Amino acid sequence: MDHSGHGMNMDLPPFTLGRGLELSPDPFFLVTCLAALALYGWGVARLRRRGDDWPVGRTVFFTIGVLTLLLVMCTKLNDYGMVMFSVHMVQHMIISMLSPILLLLGAPITLALRALPVSGRGRKGRKGPRELLLALLHSRYMKIITHPAFTIPLFIASLYGLYFTPLFDTLMGSKVGHIAMMVHFLAVGLVFFWPIMGVDPGPHRPGYVMRMLELFAGMPFHAFFGIALMMATQPMVEAYKNPPASLGIDALADQNAAGGIAWAFSEIPSVVVLLALVFQWYRSEQRVARRSDRAADRNGDKELEEYNAYLASLRARGGQS
Repeated sequence: MDHSGHGMNMDLPPFTLGRGLELSPDPFFLVTCLAALALYGWGVARLRRRGDDWPVGRTVFFTIGVLTLLLVMCTKLNDYGMVMFSVHMVQHMIISMLSPILLLLGAPITLALRALPVSGRGRKGRKGPRELLLALLHSRYMKIITHPAFTIPLFIASLYGLYFTPLFDTLMGSKVGHIAMMVHFLAVGLVFFWPIMGVDPGPHRPGYVMRMLELFAGMPFHAFFGIALMMATQPMVEAYKNPPASLGIDALADQNAAGGIAWAFSEIPSVVVLLALVFQWYRSEQRVARRSDRAADRNGDKELEEYNAYLASLRARGGQS
């Protein structure tokens, strides 16, 4: 397949990490990532100006999440990913599994709901950005695309239905198709991990056990996908069957490496999400305990007074007898 339509140099030298990390910005992702950072920064600054706090950790997570997108889409990793299956798989795993988790830990929806101004009530029925966002969050469309019955099959189909059909080769045949595929990977990761992470408000807020079950329902398919690539005896994806001679790689060996990356990477987000869920669960239990203690403190004196009154009534009866 000729990738010259991507502005690619088909005579790329053999891959090294140093070469892969050289700058090679994709305009779409560069502008989108910078805009995301600017909007997030605006939201945090707006909260601070009115005296509201915003956790520094959330800002750090969101920023690192955006940087991971820039890492795989605005360096030569993106160029090498067009001709090396293994490098493409690194892109796919990061943009669909690591970046979404980091972005969601930044709670961008919560920030938007707190930072966006409430629409003026002078005009009946007038809706501003905040009201539109709330309407979207409560819409039937959002309830469908964030439901496990939709997200888990979509998560799986993004692997098997893409790589093992001609659709992947079609998308790789143009720059627009390639960008669309990467945006799809990111979107699938976001809708899959959004209800599981539970940091931002959404249509579905399952309990902690259910979130873990949803997580483990999708992860094994990544491992099986990786194993299938590792055990294949011939190249399975047309786009990577004939790598440029300048790379000095064997297509089957490169595919096996891609499978190993997919298999190993499936464990990383599982660990990150589990740690986040355990921490959230612990914090939730602590809040419940504090509320119980405060309730006990408020009601304690009343209960003691009632008990003392009961003892006094017993003594009074004893004295009468």
